[in-house]
Amino acid sequence: MLRELMIRDFAIIEKLDINFESKMTVLTGETGAGKSIVIDALGLLAGGRGSQEFIRKGANKAVLQGLFGFPKSVKIRHDVEKLGITTDEDALIIQRELYRNGRSVCRINNTLVTLTALKKIGNQLIDIHGQNEHQMLMNSENHIGLLDQYSQKTTDLKGKYDKLFKIYHEKLKILKKRQSDEQKWAQRLDMLQFQVQEIGDANLVLGEDEELETKKQKLENFQTIREALSQGYELLSGDEVDFLGRLGDVAEATQKVGNLSEDLHNIADNLSSAFYTLQDVAHDISNELDVMEWNEDELNQTNQRLEIIRQLEHKYGNSIEKVLNYYNKIEKELAQMQSADEDSEVQQKAVDEAYNTALQTAEKLSHERTKTAKQLSKAVELQLKSLYMDKAKFEVRFVTDKNVLSSNGIDRVEFYIQTNQGEASGPLVKIASGGELSRIMLALKTIFSRDRNLTSIIFDEVDTGVSGRVAQAMAEKISQIAQLSQVLCITHLPQVAAISNHHYLVTKEVIKGRTETNVEKLDEKKRINEIARMLAGTEITKLTLEHAKELLEMAKKIRN
Repeated sequence: MLRELMIRDFAIIEKLDINFESKMTVLTGETGAGKSIVIDALGLLAGGRGSQEFIRKGANKAVLQGLFGFPKSVKIRHDVEKLGITTDEDALIIQRELYRNGRSVCRINNTLVTLTALKKIGNQLIDIHGQNEHQMLMNSENHIGLLDQYSQKTTDLKGKYDKLFKIYHEKLKILKKRQSDEQKWAQRLDMLQFQVQEIGDANLVLGEDEELETKKQKLENFQTIREALSQGYELLSGDEVDFLGRLGDVAEATQKVGNLSEDLHNIADNLSSAFYTLQDVAHDISNELDVMEWNEDELNQTNQRLEIIRQLEHKYGNSIEKVLNYYNKIEKELAQMQSADEDSEVQQKAVDEAYNTALQTAEKLSHERTKTAKQLSKAVELQLKSLYMDKAKFEVRFVTDKNVLSSNGIDRVEFYIQTNQGEASGPLVKIASGGELSRIMLALKTIFSRDRNLTSIIFDEVDTGVSGRVAQAMAEKISQIAQLSQVLCITHLPQVAAISNHHYLVTKEVIKGRTETNVEKLDEKKRINEIARMLAGTEITKLTLEHAKELLEMAKKIRN
């Protein structure tokens, strides 16, 4: 469950802190007030892609932070522990920072994580359902994924098939690559062997080029350095001048009168400090002169080593780091090619075996999908009845080809629907209207939310295109989902707003020439006024207020 959300310098929001509670919360307000910005912030905390366009004008970075109650899911606990994240308290704090230069920093419980890791954890905490998901439903290629989610057995079989298909695909790719050009394969193998040996023999060490350059400079400028140091030492501690000795005498003399005034005391301290500092310098110069030794062989060896490094950098990258990265890459490729350096016949046999193993699992998956499809169809039709589509017939249709393996197995799946009695059933993507899509998506969300154990489900204006009793039915359906998971809902429908347990109003105002977004939790009186505004628009009458009160009373009875 999402407990707190903190937003700083994000879009038109300068500073915003919201405390959330369980069950159903709605956010309402005029179009453009910033309701969806709150959802965008949650999307980024769940691992969504960031952009510097999200950063408020004039700010260097945007900061988002969410406090979540730790869900009961065993999987998320395992994933969090695998990332090395400490969880002393029963909570997760997710933080995301977006910078002007495009850099993004992600933290979970103050531990730095990658965006991929954040997404893996965030997707188990937040499920954002917006109007764009209607578009997902309108793409029939996504239907098979929704079907596979419905049954745990289907999900497990699909996971097993994915691994087997990947093995088959990799073996097939290697075989095709070799068969397409045996000569090119041999040339590539020879080249990789040469490059791996050339880079490996060099025994490159990160940072050694900088050390060698410094060493080279010292050797090439040996005489100049020695003369400079000798002059310095002669001046400080030489027999003729003995500058340090004279300075020491002066420092000792001033120490005797230093207690006569503050100024004399400061002069005495500064002279003493200068004396000891120069004494240290003289000692360092003496040590340096003692160890300095001209060695022409060492200079030649340094130049030869630098030349080897420069040649490798010219061939494989402009730094030792890039050369070593390239080395690691080609070393893996070489190992893969050498392990596959067998007769094509042996490789073909391995491909056939991998194909047959994957096909067997694909057939089991197809069989399980057929059973799952019937269960899903019944469940969707049951949900649609309560959304005033009681005559709708939902169907999952298959096209199965055992001769072709794809990433989805041997099946192609598409949802079909009959929305009105007497009409022909047709592809959902062609038949369903906007309002019907909203209801179908909500029906699917209701079904899946029961099994996924999500802590927070977010609906971003999913009620577009509906009104009247359908709007009321959708409101009740969302309220039902809120009995199982926390629900945050952005809506323009008064029926949805009224049935919520908590109500926030999002407004914007111009302060010192800048637009700012504010969020206020509404009490009963303000809530009546806001629902009245949603019912009537700009002009709120006594009758509208009475209607708003009535909606709230009805919603209470429904919730109870």
